[in-house]
Amino acid sequence: MPALLTAALRQQLLANGGRTARGEDIDPLPVVKLFMPDGAGTWLLTELDPAEPTRAFGLCDPGLGSPELGYVCLLELAALRGRLRLPVERDLHFRADRSLSAYAAAAQAAGRIIV
Repeated sequence: MPALLTAALRQQLLANGGRTARGEDIDPLPVVKLFMPDGAGTWLLTELDPAEPTRAFGLCDPGLGSPELGYVCLLELAALRGRLRLPVERDLHFRADRSLSAYAAAAQAAGRIIV
């Protein structure tokens, strides 16, 4: 597992993923924000797939102006580098204040994730 997540964050993401896998219709607060310190990419993640725990779901914006809900591979994010070759980081100060769908609506209107 990439070092992007602490054990506690990983457990919370897996718990949300388990709820989705059981068929629950959830709209949780994002658990973690990942970003490119030298690029425009941002990811607000809410869950990990229990069957494939490197597969995360959330609001994904690789910096192309079209944020969308979807899946991303944590291994690919951990390997990603920006213009200055800096890796993707976790925003240690991020605290979600609304549901994922609210972040998605704002991001789609703005063309980028707004936190």
